[in-house]
Amino acid sequence: MSEKRYYQEEIETMPVEALRELQKEKLLKQVRHVYDNVPYYRAKMEELGVTPDDIKELEDLSKLPFLSKTDLRDAYPYGLLGMPLSECVRIHSTSGTTGKRVVAFYTQKDVDLWEDCCARAIVAVGGSKEDVCQVCYGYGLFTGGSGLHGGSHKVGCLTLPMSSGNTERQIQFMMDLNATILCCTPSYAAYLGESLKEAGYKPEDNRLKAGIFGAEPWTEEMRRDIEASLGIKAYDIYGLTETSGPGVAFECEEQTGMHINEDHFLAEIIDPDTGEVLPEGSKGELVFTALDKEAFPLLRYRTKDICVLSRKKCSCGRTHVKMSKPMGRSDDMMIIRGVNVFPSQIEAVLLKEGYPPNYYIEVDRVNNSDTLDVFVELTAEQFEDTVGKFSARENALAEAIKTMVGVKPKVHLVNPKSIARSEGKAVRIVDKRKLH
Repeated sequence: MSEKRYYQEEIETMPVEALRELQKEKLLKQVRHVYDNVPYYRAKMEELGVTPDDIKELEDLSKLPFLSKTDLRDAYPYGLLGMPLSECVRIHSTSGTTGKRVVAFYTQKDVDLWEDCCARAIVAVGGSKEDVCQVCYGYGLFTGGSGLHGGSHKVGCLTLPMSSGNTERQIQFMMDLNATILCCTPSYAAYLGESLKEAGYKPEDNRLKAGIFGAEPWTEEMRRDIEASLGIKAYDIYGLTETSGPGVAFECEEQTGMHINEDHFLAEIIDPDTGEVLPEGSKGELVFTALDKEAFPLLRYRTKDICVLSRKKCSCGRTHVKMSKPMGRSDDMMIIRGVNVFPSQIEAVLLKEGYPPNYYIEVDRVNNSDTLDVFVELTAEQFEDTVGKFSARENALAEAIKTMVGVKPKVHLVNPKSIARSEGKAVRIVDKRKLH
């Protein structure tokens, strides 16, 4: 490929030593900011006997305490706020794990830096002000739509803020306005490919050249299918609401892992059981420190995603470390159609609705779309009462679960004592998707 694709070339191709110096400077400043302004995290530092003066080099990062999703829920809503509310201009939020959501705050500077990261991802796939960028991620509290929308504006693309769903309208705008870059979940991209075919379009009939797909796990096979059905190159993007949203890392034309925006996010790989920092190239849990975030400045946030980091030289010229696609989780979170779902959420609904906590969850992928089935065991008394009303009760329970997690499952009420009991940790999830 002839032309180089950078949005901020000087930063994206910065020599590694200079990048580490920049990270160190930002880390020292950020630790001081958090210590002075976030009492919740300061208390965690004091527990370990650590002060900002103990952090002098990047290697000292391991002296700092971790933050986990539990901390974020315990500190809800304002406990991790690093700036006065009067300086904050926006929030985004995750789906509530057990009813309590994670709310992330943004100053205008936070929004600008996040949009820069998304702009880098768009330019990396060949985007420029000549492009039409169709954003079909959800808008609102979800970070996907807002992040890519802002990045598209920064690049100067004509931005189509479609949000998710309404496939007929998506196709109309895609074809009539000659969209060239598509941003959505991989499963929705696959569905759009099928829908275009059903509408009588061939891949060469659209003007799309690239897709930026994230928010859920997907395989190389799925990538090839999407590329064939839409006639594009399909690129991965990674992010978490907690660390701003999509654009923490993104793929370049090499498509061999995602460059982490290391001037903003410092990455570590740890042993998920011991918390020990592992050497580069090791497989372990990904931990992020947000170096610039003002309003929600997370230090050593455990993502629970398992992956590998690599500094192997990249043909695109970027020097920022690459992360592999996540290879699994160190917790029991499932990502279903882009939504984070925990068994604990489903269990909470069952108990609230009067069902016993004897259940299991089956996840599969059929025609590139995730399916979620929940098998719930009835008590002997419920079984007597339920005969003849199975369908209505299954549907009512499915609706209650959808209210909690945002995805409607197919519920199966099954006979008493029909779900195998476990002597150890109960196996709650059967994931039949082949994701790696």
